[in-house]
Amino acid sequence: MARNARIISKDRLLVQTASYNTNLQGDSGVPQDLIDWLSPTLRVSSFLAKEPRAPDVVAVGFQELLPLHLSFSGLSKNVVENRNALILSQIEANAPNKEKYSLVTKVVNVGVALLVYILDEQFSRVADVQTSWTGCGPAYLGNKGAVGVRFRLAGEDGGLGETLTFVCAHLTAHERELSQRIADYNRIVGSLMFPPLPTSPSSFRKSSTASTTIYDTSHLFFFGDLNFRLDLPETHPLHGPDNRDSLVSALDSESKREELKEYDQLTAERKKGTVFVGLREGDFWKFKCTYKYEIGEVDKYSSLRTPSWTDRVLYTTYSDDPETPEKSNITNLLYTSVPGYTTSDHKPVVSLLLLPRLSSTPATSEEGEAEIPVLRLPADFKPVLIPYASLRSVIGRILDRILGYVLSILTLLGAGSTMIGVGNFVLGMGVLTFWRKSAGTTSDV
Repeated sequence: MARNARIISKDRLLVQTASYNTNLQGDSGVPQDLIDWLSPTLRVSSFLAKEPRAPDVVAVGFQELLPLHLSFSGLSKNVVENRNALILSQIEANAPNKEKYSLVTKVVNVGVALLVYILDEQFSRVADVQTSWTGCGPAYLGNKGAVGVRFRLAGEDGGLGETLTFVCAHLTAHERELSQRIADYNRIVGSLMFPPLPTSPSSFRKSSTASTTIYDTSHLFFFGDLNFRLDLPETHPLHGPDNRDSLVSALDSESKREELKEYDQLTAERKKGTVFVGLREGDFWKFKCTYKYEIGEVDKYSSLRTPSWTDRVLYTTYSDDPETPEKSNITNLLYTSVPGYTTSDHKPVVSLLLLPRLSSTPATSEEGEAEIPVLRLPADFKPVLIPYASLRSVIGRILDRILGYVLSILTLLGAGSTMIGVGNFVLGMGVLTFWRKSAGTTSDV
């Protein structure tokens, strides 16, 4: 019981992250009862302590939030507000001790959204709240990309405390697009910017006024539909369509999934150091692949794609050693998917993370000023901001809106279907061209 008492210690923040690709469903994208997804502490309380503890921070991310013509047009306000109200009501209704929460902030870009909540008893410590967004599509379009939230949680003694940075992302799809997913991640690192960290509760770092990357933080959480696939070599006995049934059967076994994890693109590339440098992950193979399911089915994979762990949660903290990339001082209490949600071809994922105790000896600069603790990274990795990243993101946002308006017109022409609208437009242009030619021939006569 001593171990349980140590884990449940209130001076270690408990952070819950949750992610769901809702398949462009808008308000129909999530059920009204979210207990299976957003109240995991009820399921793990038996090993946390005799008295279950609610998370201090809850971060909920969505991808493919609503239909493309609406998301590109920036018409996500009502959906986000509805999700906010539903999430807040659900986490409070199912909190183990009837705890209350407040929204720290929310941010959305096209179809990617992030909402972050904190216990009311902790809310007075929240400071320096910032949001950021960036697109990873062509010309920084937001069909793929990321949104971020950063805030400082001041020390209970009035000190600087620590910063938490949450990034929700949607990366390029399809098994063959591995290199583009890596490029997406690097673009996010280089363009998802935040203001410099403070050196005192009322002042900012004197040495620089430059923006900072997602890595300039005490704790980093990166999650979403990252779209990395299970990529079996041709020599593997489960490779190819002829062995699909055998692959699906193998996924029912945790030991078989653990063997297959070596062919997960994200795992392989992270080991190479090409992506998610410095980030750690829990045992994702302990739950079944989260994509691609038949909509309406609890446990039936679509024949159109190889089942894959596309939906993931990664993390790291300032005290993690870059020399031991597989170890973390964050305790991963729970990491799982929720099969019962059937309105999407993805299954949502949730992770419950216990952060390390903040050091009683604050970090200091060379000048002796107090500093917020920040992540330690490998010596050969230095995240760099992309030149004119803000301008590029703004241009991407303008193009998003233009594309959204065009798609909206086509959707209107198609009575709700963009593809039918395109067909109607092409047909209309053909009729118009034919009429003009006919009119010209008649006038010549």
